[in-house]
Amino acid sequence: MTPEELLAQPAEDYMSEVQREFFRRLLLTQRGDLQRLIDEQVEDLRGLDTHGDPADVGNAERERQWQLRQLEREKKLLDKIDEALERLARDDYGWCEESGEPIGLARLLLRPTATLSVEAKERQEQRERHLQSS
Repeated sequence: MTPEELLAQPAEDYMSEVQREFFRRLLLTQRGDLQRLIDEQVEDLRGLDTHGDPADVGNAERERQWQLRQLEREKKLLDKIDEALERLARDDYGWCEESGEPIGLARLLLRPTATLSVEAKERQEQRERHLQSS
């Protein structure tokens, strides 16, 4: 099934077996791609040269720190993908954790790890902005 075919399905088919399988495959593909990227980056980190001219060592250390931050972000995304796969297994996938309403196919296509509907996410961001400005 293509994303276009998914979006063309009737609303009453929301999170049917076919749709859940579509998202399971999408998440597994993203997980595999991300795991390969992480493995490559870990291998690159092992190969960084930390000897030589002090300026070169400094540049290598900055590069290493940047790669470590990138790896941390990718690891968090990997964890979110695993959590989404667990929600799929429990039949909780696609439903807003806050309201229980559908998250929506379009939003899930853009962010398959989403746990909140657009409205709930906007409320969360407003609360966060309010707390930061206080």
